[in-house]
Amino acid sequence: MGFQQYKEDFVEYLQIEKNASPYTVTFYQDDLDSFFLFLKSEGIKDLKEVNYVVIRIFLTKLYDKKLSRRSVSRKISSLRTFFRMLERNEVVESNPFVSVSLPKKDNPIPEFLYAEELEKLFTVSDLTTPLGQRNQALLELLYGTGMRVSECTNLKLHSLDFSIGTVLVRGKGNKERYIPFGSYAQEALERYMNDGREKLLKKGNGSKDHLFLNARGTELTPRGIRLILNEMVKNSSLTVHVHPHKLRHTFATHLLNEGADLRSVQELLGHENLSSTQIYTHVTKDHLRKIYLNSHPRA
Repeated sequence: MGFQQYKEDFVEYLQIEKNASPYTVTFYQDDLDSFFLFLKSEGIKDLKEVNYVVIRIFLTKLYDKKLSRRSVSRKISSLRTFFRMLERNEVVESNPFVSVSLPKKDNPIPEFLYAEELEKLFTVSDLTTPLGQRNQALLELLYGTGMRVSECTNLKLHSLDFSIGTVLVRGKGNKERYIPFGSYAQEALERYMNDGREKLLKKGNGSKDHLFLNARGTELTPRGIRLILNEMVKNSSLTVHVHPHKLRHTFATHLLNEGADLRSVQELLGHENLSSTQIYTHVTKDHLRKIYLNSHPRA
């Protein structure tokens, strides 16, 4: 059996047995493709030949490309899962990636926006135009819920429940969760859905169910959202870089700074493990220290 067939079997395994999201499947396929290219460059035609020495050479080449520890860790995890499938199907006798340890993660403090910076972003959209209404609704929803950009682009009209102010989000592994949103987001969404979205819909033959549409009337993509945010930053004269995940970081940081508990924020973000949410405590500790130093008489 050739590498391509193993790849197809792996994709099927991820989709059916692991219930992996389309984005996870894409990343795993890319990781597998890069590994197969490496094997061909080394003259390795049989996956049974892959051992610890081969893997060390592969990892060395990854580090030579200046890949981050996080990227290398993901590739190791992808290939470990791939060889686990091969071992189960008796293609290989054992999983050679089991003995490979993941590189220690960098734990940079997540970047976030201050309230003053956000206020500038909220004032740049022309709310008399369909695109301006869409951009405002998009910004309000991303900041108001902390959802991932992929979750945002997959939203349908029926995902929103204005009667109780919640949105149903399908996250990683197709896991669903409800996230509440506030009055600012609701006002922006209703304006867009009742006016701007109807006008955009007439421009194309795209999905009539997707919440956010592009200028051609078809569903908005993650890349499209990034371009929109970049344009909004440019129009606001801000000097900071804003990406969708930065709004997610901002959502979590602001909640914790205002007294929300870590478990609640974990649930809102859709993190499977609390450790993923704990990166935000670095920011809040810094915030608390500043308050202490500025407020305590004997600080």
